Amino acid sequence: MANPWTGEVALVVDGQRHVAKLTLGALAELEARLGAGSLTEMVSRFEGEALKSADVLALVCAGLRGGGWQGDLEDLLHAEIEGGVLEAARVAARLLMLAFRPQQ
Repeated sequence: MANPWTGEVALVVDGQRHVAKLTLGALAELEARLGAGSLTEMVSRFEGEALKSADVLALVCAGLRGGGWQGDLEDLLHAEIEGGVLEAARVAARLLMLAFRPQQ
């Protein structure tokens, strides 16, 4: 079960349920993959209108890896994501929101 209070989001990939989470390591991996100069620059990329499907996929991949998944972006490129592109985008947005929400 994914725990949103710890930043976790569930996603079904190739029929198997996974927990995704943007850990500090996952964010660093994503920042490097996207070639972002800073964390702020990377987050701004997701807030703008120039968002690419590759960015969403990279974010989902980073979150899955932060949750313990052993795959890589290449694996995710050929995977079946339950709910398709809309679910992938929803999970990406939720991961960002949970990772950067003010702590209560």
